[in-house]
Amino acid sequence: MPIADEGRGEGEGGCETAQAPAPGDVRTPDAEPGRTPSHTPDRTPSHTPDRPLSPLSPRTVLLFAVACGAAVSNVYLAQPLLATLSQDFGISAATIGAVVTLTQVGYGLGLFFLVPLGDLVDRRRLVMIQLLLLAATLIAVGTAATAPILLAAIAAVGFLAVVTQTLVAFAASLAGADRRGRVVGLVTSGVVTGILLARTASGLLADLAGWRSVYLASAALTLVLTLALYRVLPRRTTPRPALRYGQLLRSTVTLFAEERLFRVRALLALLIFAAFSTLWSCVALPLSAPPMSLSHTAIGAFGLVGAAGALAAAPAGRLHDRGFAGPTTGIALVLLVLSWLPLAATRQSLWALAIGALVLDLAVQAVHVTNQSLIYALRPDAGSRLIGGYMVFYSIGSATGALASTTVYARAGWGAVCVLGAVFSALALLVWAVTLRGTTTARRRTTRP
Repeated sequence: MPIADEGRGEGEGGCETAQAPAPGDVRTPDAEPGRTPSHTPDRTPSHTPDRPLSPLSPRTVLLFAVACGAAVSNVYLAQPLLATLSQDFGISAATIGAVVTLTQVGYGLGLFFLVPLGDLVDRRRLVMIQLLLLAATLIAVGTAATAPILLAAIAAVGFLAVVTQTLVAFAASLAGADRRGRVVGLVTSGVVTGILLARTASGLLADLAGWRSVYLASAALTLVLTLALYRVLPRRTTPRPALRYGQLLRSTVTLFAEERLFRVRALLALLIFAAFSTLWSCVALPLSAPPMSLSHTAIGAFGLVGAAGALAAAPAGRLHDRGFAGPTTGIALVLLVLSWLPLAATRQSLWALAIGALVLDLAVQAVHVTNQSLIYALRPDAGSRLIGGYMVFYSIGSATGALASTTVYARAGWGAVCVLGAVFSALALLVWAVTLRGTTTARRRTTRP
């Protein structure tokens, strides 16, 4: 079969899959032109990820999951607090979305500039430094006296919260090949749980002790987890690669240029998380305003609806493994568009909000898991850089949705926000349909986007 310059094409049965490299094109972490890879099936060096230096116990995996959930939750703590922050700091409703936007921008920058460091320096030391700095910035947010200090500290929180991705890569490197998928799945479940509980815990704590207690409590939890991880993390898992830091960053951009599937899935991530953020970054504003005037706890409770996202993860992954990534993506994107119909009726019925949020979270998580499954399979030797680059687009989309939704709400109300979310969702569906059609017509690619 002729291979296109992207090196991808249609899977059997017209379903989307990520194919392994062709014979003679084996891609491995230590493969170089004119050099035979050192880790072959019958000869695996003791320092490779397939034979970890330190085995993971179930208790250690649980600690990884809790730490990941706690770290990523900091990105979402502010969402139920926007109305209160607006009042305390005198920030208008039109610009209060900058709090969420700056957190997402910081997270995106951290994904690009911090996460690759895990391939160059001692991961244990990197995790410790990031967690200690994260605790310091959380304290800065909780004690901020002016809006500029708040915004600067909140951006730093986002930048350092990418320790989540460093920990995921760390766990994968410590697990043997026969356990890696299960370990990564368990740690990722901690990430999803942290995202789900962040809004609920934030709203509850804010009602009990004020919004500042949310960030101070998170700082205390971060310090406790830092101490726990310090006691169990090994100092070194793999030897340093020959690449320098600048080369590693440039290689991420190169991968984006070389891999068509990466580009398409990254664009889908930007659009679906713009839609996701349009809902969750703005919904606190109409819920806290008359006639509903809900408390922080009640607003945060709607975050529990996102549990549906965690339920969608495993089925979406299984469908990908069976070769149905394309149909899964298409169906999920259609549901994403339709979810805005009940969401538009939020002011008339909280049940409509619950149903719409349930469908939206299911759809977004299904596409997200499918995206990651496909991208991981592109180049195993560059998995962390591919996922880091992919997550940059996730952060751009989240920041775009947060800023756009709060601006639109201030000028045109909740109905216009739902139109905005539906537009983001429809654009994602259009991108998928157009790229799918182009792949079908070309007949020379191995993977459908």
